[in-house]
Amino acid sequence: MSALSRVLSVLVLVGSGTVAGVLFGVALSTVPALATMSPGRYVATHTLLGRNWDPTMPVIVLSSTLLSVWLAVVAPAGAARTLLVVVAVALLGVSVVSHFRNVPINRRVHRIDPAAIPVDWSDPRPTWRRWHLLRTALALVALVSASVAVTLMG
Repeated sequence: MSALSRVLSVLVLVGSGTVAGVLFGVALSTVPALATMSPGRYVATHTLLGRNWDPTMPVIVLSSTLLSVWLAVVAPAGAARTLLVVVAVALLGVSVVSHFRNVPINRRVHRIDPAAIPVDWSDPRPTWRRWHLLRTALALVALVSASVAVTLMG
């Protein structure tokens, strides 16, 4: 494996591992905690939690997607290259689900005053959770695929 491929392999593993780890951690701990909160407390906490994740995660997901494409291009033909394409597609799926499903919900929640929850408020938590679980599964597919691809490239 070339020096470039080694560097790209490490970056793809770190990126896909970070995405999978963050999303898995949120699914395992944060989502259940948010589900137990009153609407006002949920809105305040959700807004606070998103303050750093919302600008950071797209950069990590998209850069990891691009790095996996680049690694697929320089990888030898075969199973490793195919798996790297799977990594890119799965991470792109994470991005699409995030951008078109979870982020719009986040924006709606962040506009609500936690001290004045509307009477007709529709609780977004069940819908947000379903989309989050999908992107978590996609991130885990990306991580496993990246791990196997890098091992095959060995």
